[in-house]
Amino acid sequence: MFRNMLVSLLQHERIRTTLARGKELRIWADKIITLAKENTLHARRQAFARLRNETVVKKLFDEIVPKMKDREGGYTRIYKMGWRQGDGAPLSLVELVTFVHAEEKKKSTVEKAKEVLDKVTPKKKAKKTEEKGKEKGKEKVEKKAKKAEKEPTKEKKEKPKKKSKKEE
Repeated sequence: MFRNMLVSLLQHERIRTTLARGKELRIWADKIITLAKENTLHARRQAFARLRNETVVKKLFDEIVPKMKDREGGYTRIYKMGWRQGDGAPLSLVELVTFVHAEEKKKSTVEKAKEVLDKVTPKKKAKKTEEKGKEKGKEKVEKKAKKAEKEPTKEKKEKPKKKSKKEE
């Protein structure tokens, strides 16, 4: 269980879990990051033996450890998040210290208004009608071609005229 949680923590750089599991996970994470700081082949193999995920081991050695090269320890932080709804277990957010929140650009009121207007205003119908007209024109041409092909095959057979009584 802790192996999977550790892989998720290193992959996403933050994980939500119970407080007791988070505190135990912190021990595992600190040990694996300290091991990865050696950056030797043997350390990579030991990390892979623990994590069993090649992409996470690569990320650990190439991205996470270089950010923490100056730190002596304390690679994770735990936030208490309250209580779980179902059973009342205390929840926590465990994240790596180097985790940076993605800041959203705040849009000005003018940009927001333009987006709303784009959603509300109808699209130009001229383009749609032209496209539909072209499609209908193609369909008509195809139907005419099919009719032309069918007509020669349906040659009307002339019925022999009945001779009137006078001609006989």
